[in-house]
Amino acid sequence: MLAVAIVADILAAQTPPVLEVPPQIRGGADQEPITPIPPPPAVDPRKRALGERLYNDVRLSAKGIFACASCHDISTNGASGRAASKSPGNDAPANRNPPLNTLSVFNAALSFRLDWEGRHRTLASQAEASIENPGSMDSDVATAASKLAADPDMAGQFFAAYGRGPDRDDILDALTTFERTLLTPGSRFDRWLGGDAAALSADELEGYRLFKSFGCSSCHQGVNVGGNLFQRQGVFRQLVATGPKVVRVPSLRNVATTSPYFHDGSAATLEDAVSRMAAAQLDRTLTDQQVGLLVAFLKTLTGNYRGSPVVGAAP
Repeated sequence: MLAVAIVADILAAQTPPVLEVPPQIRGGADQEPITPIPPPPAVDPRKRALGERLYNDVRLSAKGIFACASCHDISTNGASGRAASKSPGNDAPANRNPPLNTLSVFNAALSFRLDWEGRHRTLASQAEASIENPGSMDSDVATAASKLAADPDMAGQFFAAYGRGPDRDDILDALTTFERTLLTPGSRFDRWLGGDAAALSADELEGYRLFKSFGCSSCHQGVNVGGNLFQRQGVFRQLVATGPKVVRVPSLRNVATTSPYFHDGSAATLEDAVSRMAAAQLDRTLTDQQVGLLVAFLKTLTGNYRGSPVVGAAP
């Protein structure tokens, strides 16, 4: 018996340990190029509430008629339904000439750069640039802080959150604290990634298969289904007539709610956008059936904000 035990010990010592297979090679959702939207982060509720109030406060603009929410409406799609946002009472595009279509603020915190050209690395940089934009707010954060400090109620909210009155850094911190919570988890596609096999129909799954096999997921992947690299627009043929040649790949999260499409807003429907993208970026001419299947998949990327599905905005 002793000899048997010794042999068993020797064999055990020579047997390699059982290694856990890394998640990336197990199969299933772990191998997919898209990952689910996480729940909103835990933040200081006083700073979040203050940030939301500032997000809707027109005193951040020079004329007192324009707020962050004027372009980025979180009661709908986090953007607008127009090809280019315009300042209230101003027929000129708010951003630049040629105008750029407004990107959604939803899930922006998950992108590696911000705006179409990726000029901003942080939410704070983008927020300050928006306040200084001469086509919209046309102000600066220090001036806005002076206005807010004259309001006892607002000053009290700053003291509660930061222990002092309004200043540049705290205004930007409150705004970005709020914006970091503007995530839209719970899409049907994310439920499928989480193991709910019934979350997607056969057509939607086929659309996702085409999305990957055609190469769409080469640029549109990760948690934001985009937003994490730059790409030349019009690789094989012209995609849009004007604007930057290289853009930050936009997120496809909630894409069914964010028409019109492209940085010039020239595609009125998702079907048109899919067909044009396939031709310009992939050198593919899609059939109506293929377009329909891809659109069916894209519609599964609509998530929820504060428990309700994201919806489209009025034109």
